[in-house]
Amino acid sequence: MDVDFLLNGESVALRDVAPTGTLLDWLRETRGLTGTKEGCNEGDCGACTVMVTDDRGSRAVNACILFLPQVHGTAVRTVEGIAGPDSELHPVQSHMIDLHGSQCGFCTPGFVVAMAVAHTNGDRDHADALAGNLCRCTGYAPILRAAQAATADPVPDWMRDGARLPAPVGAPPPADAHAHAPETRAALATLCAERPEATLVAGGTDVGLWVTKDLREPREIIFLNRCRDLQDIAVDGETIRIGAGVTMDRVHALLRTHHPAYAELVRRYGSAQVRAAATLGGNIANGSPIGDNPPPLIALGATLHLGHRDGGRDLPLEDFFLEYGRQDLRPGEFVEAVSLPAQAPRLRVWKLSKRFDQDISAVCGAFDITVSDGVVTAARIAFGGMAGIPKRAFAVEAALAGKPWTEATVAAARDAFAEDFEPLSDMRASAAYRLEAARNMLARYLAEDLGQSVDVLEVRA
Repeated sequence: MDVDFLLNGESVALRDVAPTGTLLDWLRETRGLTGTKEGCNEGDCGACTVMVTDDRGSRAVNACILFLPQVHGTAVRTVEGIAGPDSELHPVQSHMIDLHGSQCGFCTPGFVVAMAVAHTNGDRDHADALAGNLCRCTGYAPILRAAQAATADPVPDWMRDGARLPAPVGAPPPADAHAHAPETRAALATLCAERPEATLVAGGTDVGLWVTKDLREPREIIFLNRCRDLQDIAVDGETIRIGAGVTMDRVHALLRTHHPAYAELVRRYGSAQVRAAATLGGNIANGSPIGDNPPPLIALGATLHLGHRDGGRDLPLEDFFLEYGRQDLRPGEFVEAVSLPAQAPRLRVWKLSKRFDQDISAVCGAFDITVSDGVVTAARIAFGGMAGIPKRAFAVEAALAGKPWTEATVAAARDAFAEDFEPLSDMRASAAYRLEAARNMLARYLAEDLGQSVDVLEVRA
């Protein structure tokens, strides 16, 4: 494919690039920009962080799982481009020096870029903005102090790439025989109908690992990142419709107003770098039993919209997942959008993982239980990590329906979990742990309703 973009303020025009060539490999091996490091090569350590700017703004992303065609029409800055054209230091660089934020130095370029992006965007939640960058020397305190110190400094003019994107850079990349980048829903639908075996790539946070870890090369790829028809969010009265191509950072911003418990799950979904690339549709379409979005969406009664050249169809999201590795997706169909209620004040979502932030779920539970005059009148409960697919807890729901909302009712419903789920044991948790954790989440829901503290991060003497 042909790819045009800005790199550290200079125009770059690449021709006939391999569709699955990563930005990291090109930067280091072809361009000689070795400040961007290869650490985990799976988007988990942040050593490869670069800044990508387009008409939606600037974001930090992991270059190790970002394919070159995905940066077409954008401006990219590596650590070599964070300083000014006359070698003026960026404020975060100055404060990293003054406050001794660098130790061995391997992680420092990624930290500096992530900090520069947060500085550009006015993001002052430094712990969250830097959660995707690992320092193996445990030097986080001075790094956080440097990020905080930089907040008083203005954004340097050279960092404002969004105002300098030249028109030719925004031209669509020509497709080749094995890679395509449709810009409209109609073009995407035609491609999917004609090439039903093609691999769809939105953010690349999943498919990127196929290439870097499994050394798999998809035979044909359809890139979705330029299809703006899939990137719309519509809030219409009581319903929210989110396009499949909406990135998780935008989902997080939306949900903070409408579903705060779900929003907190998304905040833990991955690093800022992952959330800036990963999409809601991708998390649903890959059908993972431990994907974080399906449980709350199922609990909310969300509707999945599937597109096709000959039309499309809608189905309850819970019906999309058939069995492990198999979804109700017919040849030529693609995930187009998902609709969910705009409000569900009793929705609660909890995730258990070995590491609190950015880790894969051992158990993810979502609950929307309606209580009227002390009696359960409706319940929708869904879990991830408890079966081969994200799954509703129908037996548990039935055990609660029509019963008093009390500890006795919750205790009596415990046995119903074993009717709904036969979880597996793996490296993240044993089957017994998963079953007990799911039961405890229901007890936690009641405890919160009763006004008890349920914050697992609260420490008491």
